[in-house]
Amino acid sequence: MTEKTYRASGDEAADVPKAAAASDAPVILSNEPGSFAWGVLAKRHPALVQQVRDAFPYGPRQHEALDALLDEITDGVVEPLAPGERDHGRWAASGQEYFGRSWYDAPFLWAESYFYRRLLGAVGYFGTGPWRGVDPFAPFKKAELGGDAVEEELRALDELANVPAGERATALLHASLWGNRADLGFRVAAGEPTAGDTADPALVADDSVLLWRLLPVGAGSTVAVVADNAGRELIPDLTLIDHLLEQRHADRVVLHVKPYPYYVSDAMTADVVDCLRRLAEAPGEAGRIGGRLWKAMGAGNLEVRTHPFFCAPQPYGEMPEGLRGEFGGVALTILKGDLNYRRLVGDQLWDATASFADLTRYFPGAVAALRTLKSDVIVGLEEGAVDALERSGDAWRTSGTHALIQVRR
Repeated sequence: MTEKTYRASGDEAADVPKAAAASDAPVILSNEPGSFAWGVLAKRHPALVQQVRDAFPYGPRQHEALDALLDEITDGVVEPLAPGERDHGRWAASGQEYFGRSWYDAPFLWAESYFYRRLLGAVGYFGTGPWRGVDPFAPFKKAELGGDAVEEELRALDELANVPAGERATALLHASLWGNRADLGFRVAAGEPTAGDTADPALVADDSVLLWRLLPVGAGSTVAVVADNAGRELIPDLTLIDHLLEQRHADRVVLHVKPYPYYVSDAMTADVVDCLRRLAEAPGEAGRIGGRLWKAMGAGNLEVRTHPFFCAPQPYGEMPEGLRGEFGGVALTILKGDLNYRRLVGDQLWDATASFADLTRYFPGAVAALRTLKSDVIVGLEEGAVDALERSGDAWRTSGTHALIQVRR
């Protein structure tokens, strides 16, 4: 993570202090056939182009642009944005080393981020025509939010309404952690793991005791939550936020979301509203949670914010000064999901036992990562745990079957 200047389009420009832990750990590329990163570029991205094409009745202009993008990512080289594009300068600066080269030879984090920016351009999201501002991933988000799985998970909230606050806190934290496996987090029964208990082999690191210690009841704290996915994964985040406010672990929560569609299912303000409506219209405890959150928005106890940097291909060590000030002024910043983790520690091939605390020392305040493992990056594990995971033969780093809660005070 090197010292750079991030320039948001028409926004702020700030010199950003160098992240504390420079290292020679290789940056992850996508040019090793069979690797996870290679699979994303070679298989996932072309499939997504087709899914987006099929989800909307786009016209010839969009189809031609999607065809050109598909040809470029499969057989061509990285092309820059057109000079007239709204954020041409920002991407020109970050991609100057990669234009004219294979997509597979660019850093994985940059290539993945730039693909989504190009996909939005192809469907006219930033244009002046009728498709301006139409989220190409909205059909996928809405289908998930209206599915039977969400219905079942909302009903499960009734079971938590009357359990002791400590057990409920553990269940809701784990639900937020696992996201689309949220049903696992709602199972509160005798003998199941509680906060700080690492008996669950799927949880490769668990600093939840420290997390709650940083949020004592009645301290009047403000907590920042940087969201990951919308739909089924955002609802558990909102229920956790409700618990923080209702049990006075925080007096105020700032929920940071993306300013425009990103990485298929990433949450924007519209997705927050959809989830709040889904909760508020549900019967039982889910409806009560939705109602409380709706009122919290009106009272300012829950605020939604966004920033261009959340759709940037840089690590958090290069965040602009304004965002640093926001995170530095809260009791705890909770970063949700895999992409936020990659940006927090750097998308590099770290030794899995590298210190999480050292790699996040630059972050302006206490930080917690709640992450289901879906990419190669991992730090902060005990050597014995790493050995056992490697001996298992499972794709534990990328399959979504393992998770972590890591905290640096």
